[in-house]
Amino acid sequence: MTVTSIANVAPGSDCRDAFQAAYQNRYTWEPGFGGYQGRCVWEQGDRRVEGRFQIGADLKAKVEGVDDAEVEKAIASQLWEVAIHRVRRPFEQVHGANTFIAGDSTDEGLEVLIAGKGEGDRYRIKDDVVTMVHRHIHGTVVTIHTGSTTDTGSGYLSHTYNSQYSDPKTGESKGSANQFEDTFTPLFEGGPWVLQQRIIKTESGDAAEKQVFRFESLEAKTN
Repeated sequence: MTVTSIANVAPGSDCRDAFQAAYQNRYTWEPGFGGYQGRCVWEQGDRRVEGRFQIGADLKAKVEGVDDAEVEKAIASQLWEVAIHRVRRPFEQVHGANTFIAGDSTDEGLEVLIAGKGEGDRYRIKDDVVTMVHRHIHGTVVTIHTGSTTDTGSGYLSHTYNSQYSDPKTGESKGSANQFEDTFTPLFEGGPWVLQQRIIKTESGDAAEKQVFRFESLEAKTN
């Protein structure tokens, strides 16, 4: 893969091509994805819950065999959140009403300032990877910093990253910061990459709560 150079992008200039290259380098499922299923395990401290799950072609997650409603919801939420980011949407469909202005450059990459429909959003990109996201979503701001990625051979997936929600007016943090570690695996040889394990560490005072979501015995749905 040829990495798009951002070394000579001057602050204030248009950087649409560089951002588009990073956007299109994200790993997404091929059209016609039919869904998959398997076992799910949730662990936190001494607690362990097991069940089964399936994700349909419509990307809706269904979890069965889990008696705890909150855990069931948490498992389904992680599966849906990962699946929705695997949908392939044309760049013009998502960002056609935006313009992209280069900001400063740091070790995290080139800052991309959004104007137009996404006014106020900003990103950082490096080596055709979106390393930082700062987006306004439903009256709040989410900021995500990516630490490392998984190369699937058909695009990248975030492996380690952290996220924080904040107030769009004051910048004050909303809730605790979360650290994620995602492990992906091909569903079968040459098949779509799916989530195998997600570890979430949530800052809570001086300690950190850790949840582990594991997905095992993975197989494509047959109907």
